[in-house]
Amino acid sequence: ASFLGGGLWRDCRFPFPALAAAPPGGGCRAFPRFRPPPPLRLGFLKGLWREMEKEASESVAGEGERNGEEPVVSLAEVLAENEELEKEARAVLGGSDHERCSYSQGAVKRQALYACSTCTPSGEEPAGICLACSYECHGTHKLFELYTKRNFRCDCGNSRFKNLQCKLLPEKAKLNPGNKYNHNFNGLYCVCKRPYPDPEDEIPDEMIQCIICEDWFHGRHLGAVPPDSGDFHEMVCQACMDRCPFLWNYASQLAVPTVTKVTPAAEDGAALNVEDAEEINKENGTDCHVKTEEEKVAPSNEPSTSSGSECLEAVKNETSTCKLQELQTKQHLKTNTATFWPHNWRSKLCTCKECTKMYLDLEVSFLTDECDTVLAYENKGTNDQEADRRDPLMDTLSSMNRVQQVELICEYNDLKTELTDYLRRFADEGTVVKREDIQQFFEEFQSRKRRRTDRMQYYCS
Repeated sequence: ASFLGGGLWRDCRFPFPALAAAPPGGGCRAFPRFRPPPPLRLGFLKGLWREMEKEASESVAGEGERNGEEPVVSLAEVLAENEELEKEARAVLGGSDHERCSYSQGAVKRQALYACSTCTPSGEEPAGICLACSYECHGTHKLFELYTKRNFRCDCGNSRFKNLQCKLLPEKAKLNPGNKYNHNFNGLYCVCKRPYPDPEDEIPDEMIQCIICEDWFHGRHLGAVPPDSGDFHEMVCQACMDRCPFLWNYASQLAVPTVTKVTPAAEDGAALNVEDAEEINKENGTDCHVKTEEEKVAPSNEPSTSSGSECLEAVKNETSTCKLQELQTKQHLKTNTATFWPHNWRSKLCTCKECTKMYLDLEVSFLTDECDTVLAYENKGTNDQEADRRDPLMDTLSSMNRVQQVELICEYNDLKTELTDYLRRFADEGTVVKREDIQQFFEEFQSRKRRRTDRMQYYCS
């Protein structure tokens, strides 16, 4: 099951980030940049293989009943699937430390976070815990995956937890006043405030995270049909657009076009639809330019400043002209919908003194920080862990003395030689290697090893 798990588990359409589909009961289609919070904790270091083996066993049984035989996968396919799962897990964890509590780092810019419904059930004060505490202090508890939240400090063991002390860092302040909480910490999402996956929701849908409030929304609750995943990079929900009205000025120039589900004018007379905007622009002597297909795609093809291993700071506006003031002189379209933004749009925000103060007053200064993007967070996890990956055999050898090193190398070479010879027979005959074949090989290998050990004679000089 372990060997087959990498391929079969993904085919089960389990609600794991970046999969193309999910179960029909409240499942959703997630994109790599906008992952919905899965019900399972992410992190292949603990628990992942257990779930994979369970799903693989069920899938093997189902395939066997339908086809009358076990499904066949190649070793290359298994390795490729497992590598992809590990890559996704590294991206989701964003380089978070799985051994040390992040509390000592203060408010971490971005990290993998969880909420424990066992320790802080609904009705009590919400709390968030880091990756290491989710393993060490809440290993057997029911956790909600929060993916990542910005500027958060681990709450594990503080006054929000009535009967639990952090095992990794017992000495902590009673509260973290800088932390922000929402209904995600109670396992609820979107304006509908429903769990994910929702057993009562049979409509397949995608969930997208707002980059300002960091809540997750069903695509059908955003007021507009979301563009294709490759056309936009980030989303701002309608409530956050209303809280940050300056973004409407930029939206007319930068936002990815969408199809409005309901004409805003029918619900709110203050909003303009496209036809009204065109008439006003004509009266004012301006032209409302409709983007061509090439222009719609162009913003998403711009290179992202956060796609590399290093995050580049947003370019500061060195001129005395305020970009926002220039945009405010032009007619802009405001709708009662969420907005979708392309790659690198943050670098186009004005950073003059007045705008910087406005961002600070609205508590959205992070918008001018390219390192704040989820893409930068994922790339950090992928790049950091790729650099830290070491050969486990070499790590083991470095901790041994010379005699132990020679013995281990000899044992490794014996295993490699015998296993290669054993598998070559199957390749020559064109037969499939089954689970019982592998079990038989290792049983015989251990038996031969014991016989060799029993025949060995030791002498003392």
